[in-house]
Amino acid sequence: MSTATTRRSPWGSIATHGVLGAVTLVTMYPLLIVMRIAFSPGDSGMSPSLNPIPRELSLDNFVAVVTNTSAQGDWLFGRQLLNSAVIAIATTVLGIFLATTAAYAFSRFRFPGRKAGLMAFLVSQMFPGVLMMVPLYLILEALGLLNASFGLVVVYATIAIPFCVWMLKGYFDTIPKDLEESAIMDGASQFTIFWRIILPLSMPAVAVTALFSFMTAWNEFVLAFTFMEEPTAFTLPVTVYSYVGEQSVEWGKFAAASIIVSIPIMALFFALQKNLVGGLTSGGVKG
Repeated sequence: MSTATTRRSPWGSIATHGVLGAVTLVTMYPLLIVMRIAFSPGDSGMSPSLNPIPRELSLDNFVAVVTNTSAQGDWLFGRQLLNSAVIAIATTVLGIFLATTAAYAFSRFRFPGRKAGLMAFLVSQMFPGVLMMVPLYLILEALGLLNASFGLVVVYATIAIPFCVWMLKGYFDTIPKDLEESAIMDGASQFTIFWRIILPLSMPAVAVTALFSFMTAWNEFVLAFTFMEEPTAFTLPVTVYSYVGEQSVEWGKFAAASIIVSIPIMALFFALQKNLVGGLTSGGVKG
C-alpha cells in the first residue's frame, strides 16, 4: 500500500475537527448563557439576545450570593456551604465504608441470601428517590433527625449504597483470587487481605463510587428541601431554589449560585478523571 493512500487527508481532519467543534459549541451554549446571566449586573443578562457574551461584566450577583445573611445577621451562605460539605463528605465516607465491605463479601463469599441481597439492591435502583420521601420523612421524624445534618447523611448513604455495592462488586470480581490465596499461604488474615491487597488494587472503582456518593449528597434538592426547615440547616441546592419566588425569579443570583454549586463537582471530575474510565469499564462484568 502506497504512502499516498495511507496518509490521512487534511480535509478529512479539518472536517472532523469542525464537526467536533460545532457539537462542543452546541453542548456548551446553554452553560455560556448561564454565565452571561451570572456575570451581568442584576437581571440584565436575561435579555432575549442569543449572544452569550455579557454586555457589561459584573460580580454583583456572586457577591450578593456569597454575602447573603439572615434576618438575625447570620452568614447564611457560609453556614449552608459548611452544611453541604459536611453532609457530602460524611455521606461519601460512610457510603464507601459500607459499600466496599459489602461488595467484597458479595464477591468473595457464598452465604445464604447472597443472590437475594444482590437482587434487592438492584430492585431498589428501579424506584425514584422521591417515592421513598414519605416513609423516610416518617422514619426521620420518629428518630428525631428532621432538620439535622446527620439525618440527611443517613438518607443519602442509603440511596447511594446499592449502586456502589454493584459497582465495586463487579470490580472485585475482576481481581484474581490467586493473590488472596498467596496471601493466605503467607499467614495474612482476611482483613489484611482486604485492606492491603484488594482496596489498593480497586482505587479506580473506589474513586468512581466516591464521586457518585459525593454527587448524590451535594446535588440533591428534593429531600433536603423536605427534611430541612431552618435556613441555617439548608444545603446549597436549597439555597439556589430560594431565589425562585412566587411572583418573580432573581435570575442573576440564581445563575451565580448555580455556578458556585457546580465548582466542587467539576474540580472532583478533573482530580479523578484518570480513574473514572478504568473504574467504570472494569466494573462492568458479569458476576
